[in-house]
Amino acid sequence: MPSRPRTPLRYWLPRVFFAAVVVGQLALIHRAYDDPHKRFGFQPYNESDTFRAKIVRVTRDGDRIPVTRPWFGYRWHELVRSRGLGRAHRLRHAGSGARSVITFLDAALDWVADNTPRDDETLYYHARVVYYHNTRGPHFVELESKRRALPEAP
Repeated sequence: MPSRPRTPLRYWLPRVFFAAVVVGQLALIHRAYDDPHKRFGFQPYNESDTFRAKIVRVTRDGDRIPVTRPWFGYRWHELVRSRGLGRAHRLRHAGSGARSVITFLDAALDWVADNTPRDDETLYYHARVVYYHNTRGPHFVELESKRRALPEAP
């Protein structure tokens, strides 16, 4: 049975499809490096980032109280359990990289500020993060939660 001659479509379609897949994969990898959580950016080896955060409650009087102490029946490690943030005062491995952990910690500060209604003295939460990116550093980042509306002081 004689073979049919190749039409231009049958010749170019597989090549265009292959090129589109390669360009799509490169776009996902490029996007992953801009995303702190590195979605769709597979890397065969994790970054060896470590971090530690000193997290405090800043009261209306300006006092800075560590969240390692319970307040109004709340405990930081019970409120924030993900990504090792419950015990952030210890030097820990940042599983998805320091940028990802810092992004989660920033969101956790706001979440705790929104979800601690019995606390009537904390104005905002503050975190000073020190991290080492692939054993290089130290690098420092300061984070603050949003300001809370407090009832009038007696």
